[in-house]
Amino acid sequence: MGGRVLRHPEAMTTLRPFIGVSAGTAAVVGLQHIRLTDAPTTAYLMVGERCCYDCAFCAQARNSTARSHFLSRVAWPLYPLEQALPAVAQSFAQGEIVRCCLQVTISPDYLSQTLALVQQLHSLSPMPLCASIALPDLNSVRALLECGVERVSLALDAACERVYCEAKGSDWQCRLALLRAAAHLFPGRIGTHLIAGLGETEQEMSTILQQMVDWQVTIGLFSFTPIPGTAWGKRPYPSLPSYRRIQAARYLLTRGVCRVENFSFSPTGQIVSYGLNRRRLRELLADGCAFQTAGCPGCNRPYYNERPGGAMYNYPRPLHAEEIELATSLVMAELTCE
Repeated sequence: MGGRVLRHPEAMTTLRPFIGVSAGTAAVVGLQHIRLTDAPTTAYLMVGERCCYDCAFCAQARNSTARSHFLSRVAWPLYPLEQALPAVAQSFAQGEIVRCCLQVTISPDYLSQTLALVQQLHSLSPMPLCASIALPDLNSVRALLECGVERVSLALDAACERVYCEAKGSDWQCRLALLRAAAHLFPGRIGTHLIAGLGETEQEMSTILQQMVDWQVTIGLFSFTPIPGTAWGKRPYPSLPSYRRIQAARYLLTRGVCRVENFSFSPTGQIVSYGLNRRRLRELLADGCAFQTAGCPGCNRPYYNERPGGAMYNYPRPLHAEEIELATSLVMAELTCE
C-alpha cells in the first residue's frame, strides 16, 4: 500500500451519506445495469460538491452551468455510501478492478471528507487508493499518504504559466513548487494531470512532460474536452494528429529513449522531430502503448475524453494492428526525420 497507514484526526469527521460513482464504475460494481464497450479497470469515485475553483474547462467549476454530476464527459450519479463502498470493495476482491481513484472537488471540508473516506475504504478492502486533489501544502499531501493513499495526483492541467493563467488562475508558481517539493519528499507517489489542447504549443507540452519525467512524477495525459455549460464549452477538441504527436512525446520521454533537448520544433512550436530516424521511431511505437490511457497503473478511463463511436484520443485497451498503424501514421506524417 505504499507505506504505513495511520489514523488521522481529520479522518474522524462524519462522511456525507452519498458519493458520486462514475457511470462505468457503477456498471462494473453492480450498482446499475448498462452495456459497456470497454469496462474501467479502476473504480472512480467523486468526493465533494460543486468546486469553489473556476477552471474554464471543468464541468464542476464554480460558475459552470453544466449538469451537476458530470466531470469531463462522464456522468457521476450519486449512490448511498453504505451501498457504493462495499460494492467497490467486493469488485476489487473479485479482480474486476485493480484500484480505486478518488476525484476530489474543492468544496467545504474536502480534505477531512477525503481522509475519512480513505479510512472507510481501508476498513473494507486492501485495494490501492489514489486521489486526484488540489492541496494547499505539503502537510496535506503527507496526511493523505500517511492515511493510506498510495498516490496523490496534484493536477497542473495546463502545460505552461501562460495557459494556466487563462484556464485556471494566477497561482501557477505555487502549484508547480508544491508539486516539485512533494515529488522530492515522496518519490514515486506523486502524479499530475496534463490536458492537451488548452492553447499550449506542442513545444510547451513537451517541455513540461520532460520536467515531470525528471521529477519522477506520474503523468496522466488527457485531451481537452469541450463541455456545454463551461466557459470553454464551445472551443474545439485538439487535432488528432497533434494529440498523437504529444502522446508519442510522453511515451518516448517517460521511457528515457530521448529527451526534449533532442526534439526539433517548427516556428509555431509543432514537433517535427524526436531526434530519432523514422525506422527507429516506428519500432518504438509498434506495440501501440503510446496511444493507450496514461496515468496510474491500472487506470484506463474509458471514454473520459471521447464520444462512443468518435475518434479515440486515449485507447482504454490494447490497440488492434490497424489502429496502431493509423495512430503511428498520424505521428509520422509531418516529421522531418529521415
